[in-house]
Amino acid sequence: MMRKAHSPIHRRQFLAHAALAGVFTIVPRRVLGGVRYIAPSETIQVAGVGIGGVGHGQIQSVAKQEGTRIVALCDVDDVYAAKTYEKFPEAGTYRDFRVMMEKEGDRIDAVYCGTPDHTHAVIVLPALKAGKHVCCVKPLTRTIREERILAKAAAKAGVATQVTASPNTSDEACRLCEMIWDGAIGDVREAHVWSNRPLWPQGMLRPQGQEPVPDTFDWNLWIGPSSMRPFVDQWPEDSLVLRQVKANGNPMRAVYHPWNFRGWWDFGTGALGDMGCHHFNHVFRALKLRYPTSVSANASQVFAESAPLASVVTYEFPARDGMPPLRLVWYDGGLKPPRPAELEPGQELPDSGNMYIGDKGVILGSRILPEEKMKAYELPPKTLERRSGTWGEWVEAICGGQPAGCHFGWASVLTEAVLLGNIAIREDRRLDWDAQKMRFTNHEPANRYVDEPYHNGWSLES
Repeated sequence: MMRKAHSPIHRRQFLAHAALAGVFTIVPRRVLGGVRYIAPSETIQVAGVGIGGVGHGQIQSVAKQEGTRIVALCDVDDVYAAKTYEKFPEAGTYRDFRVMMEKEGDRIDAVYCGTPDHTHAVIVLPALKAGKHVCCVKPLTRTIREERILAKAAAKAGVATQVTASPNTSDEACRLCEMIWDGAIGDVREAHVWSNRPLWPQGMLRPQGQEPVPDTFDWNLWIGPSSMRPFVDQWPEDSLVLRQVKANGNPMRAVYHPWNFRGWWDFGTGALGDMGCHHFNHVFRALKLRYPTSVSANASQVFAESAPLASVVTYEFPARDGMPPLRLVWYDGGLKPPRPAELEPGQELPDSGNMYIGDKGVILGSRILPEEKMKAYELPPKTLERRSGTWGEWVEAICGGQPAGCHFGWASVLTEAVLLGNIAIREDRRLDWDAQKMRFTNHEPANRYVDEPYHNGWSLES
């Protein structure tokens, strides 16, 4: 189903009419060419792709920013997207983002992408090449080659980009950086990050059979560049998979769509891909991390097609910018690091969090342990700018301000880290990584996951 888009006069048409009428007007820089920043006095016209799931709330967050207007919406599932369409009745609606860009491209300034991981790159790259500002849900992509291509394309396009990882510019995140850089716990040689995810199914085999695809849902477009497979709607009521997700608090019975795509390697990036970018956005900034030299993993119930029930991933980083070599350990599926002796008696580690182990102490979140040591510590001056968060930063960048805190160049590094961890999970061994050559140097088979093939006629031009 595609509703007819409204057709206000295009800006190019307005300028042409104004010239003929002898009207004097100041032409925005982006109309004349060059970097497409938008003056704060202008309306930023936004298109949303993938707005039925997490995109339902996030596109509304975009719309709440001063000076924005949602002009087009796109989703492959008419039913799932209906609630968002109703929120923005003036926006044109589409199933295929390519059709949307062809019909609406002249009036679109910015694109929000909230689709599953496997379609980020094929949506975002054309938007960048068309000179659109782009915000994409995390992780930036499903493969390492894709994130490198998008980071390069974003830099070339000179547009404002953002990825929806937990902001590293909040007061808490900035305070953490200032404390670690102040030497609050000495040199940090270990960091531990853990999450209570997954809430969706993982550690499962592909279901048997095939079911009819509803007329309201385009399965082929949803599959996109991944390998085609039979459509199956929901897990059987008595399946072990359904028991697992119910125990985790997920009421959805869907096999793939909606929301449960995350546990399949073809479509998602597991608990690490989903939550790692949130946590790593703080950790990488505070510890000035870039690319690890090696990564290893242990995981439970790893099948060829699905992410594990639980995993522990260990990264080794070299010395950098005055900081010593660092070991970073990720835990998911309910696993946690050892309880630090500095934690108050009777207290336990939270369900998810970040912990930093230094020569002179421990920081949990952004507080030194134990609490009495935190109270005795004199916080350093606030040298880092506290900013407006995911959506405000993106809009500020669109209007010519400084880049968003998780722009594509930075998000590419975070995404690469979680993808490296997933490859280590799938290979079940330590892997040495040459970031410059974008290759594993000690185990050739692992390199097949760095750049996975596209299917069904899709391609990604670099």
